[in-house]
Amino acid sequence: MKEQLTHRDTHSLYFEVAPHVWGTKDIFVNMYMVQNPEDNSWVLIDAGLKSSAPKIKKMAAELFGPDSKPNAILLTHGHFDHVGSLQKLADEWDVPVYVHYLELPYLSGRSSYPPADPRSSSGLMAKVSWMYPKKPINVEHRLHILPPDGRVPFLPGWIYINTPGHAPGHVSYFRQRDKILIAGDAFTTTKPESVMSVMLQRKKLSGPPKYFTYDWTAAGVSVKNLAELEPAVVATGHGQPMSGDEMRIELTNLAVHFNDLAVPNKGRYVDDPAVADASGFKYIPPKPKDNTVLLLAIGVGLVAAAGVYFLTRSANQKRKPKSFWDKLAGEYLPKKLRDAL
Repeated sequence: MKEQLTHRDTHSLYFEVAPHVWGTKDIFVNMYMVQNPEDNSWVLIDAGLKSSAPKIKKMAAELFGPDSKPNAILLTHGHFDHVGSLQKLADEWDVPVYVHYLELPYLSGRSSYPPADPRSSSGLMAKVSWMYPKKPINVEHRLHILPPDGRVPFLPGWIYINTPGHAPGHVSYFRQRDKILIAGDAFTTTKPESVMSVMLQRKKLSGPPKYFTYDWTAAGVSVKNLAELEPAVVATGHGQPMSGDEMRIELTNLAVHFNDLAVPNKGRYVDDPAVADASGFKYIPPKPKDNTVLLLAIGVGLVAAAGVYFLTRSANQKRKPKSFWDKLAGEYLPKKLRDAL
């Protein structure tokens, strides 16, 4: 590794999280590289979007040399924005991929994630989430299960913690000696539902992305467990790293007041979580009825009926007490529309 990068550094391509830990952002999602100082080997944590591979490879070349490759790719979970370049990089580098066993169905082609929940937030990232991929990818020939004792392969001194709620096999990675936490999407350091917050990297310690969280009770327990670690630095899937007393206070506050600060006021999974096991999702709550189209049709029908009524009414008809249609046209239709009718 280049000596000048052993100190805290700022770089246009990547950012330093802590000694031997670096991150980079592609559009709206982060990926991390972690070095083992004992032998200078390294691993990649998460593989970003489909567009992320060139940036990841360039970052690896600048940090570790042009022909360097990781010992493995470790995943926090298998959502599309964390595995977009996974197959390309794993095949090109010929390296194993490590995941929690509960994420295996979504990385071996056996199960889709539950549909996104656009109703969970008014933010644009949430509103367009119905378009986000939820189908599984298949890298089964590369998959290895993280050890059950919590150790992280190739990274002595690190442990992983299962942090479900956002994804069944979601894990967060923690370096115990200096309390560095790579939390994935268990919580975030920006408001992930807001396109402006994500693009501008506005710092705000927040819950997991609302539109893809399937079990809010489990998500709350996960945040509580991470807060109890009292991390010194947190690096998440969305947003900039945060550290210090202010971060710890915000994280504790999020854990204590999770229902008020993180759980949506409404949404498909708020009161009826999806259910998964080692084979994938077994239950997904029914899609809520959306009355938008019905209300729009009723509105158009009322306007059309009022128009027909006034067009066919005799001009010299003796004025009668106001009917329903008189009131509708006189009180609710815009003046220009009333004039046109």
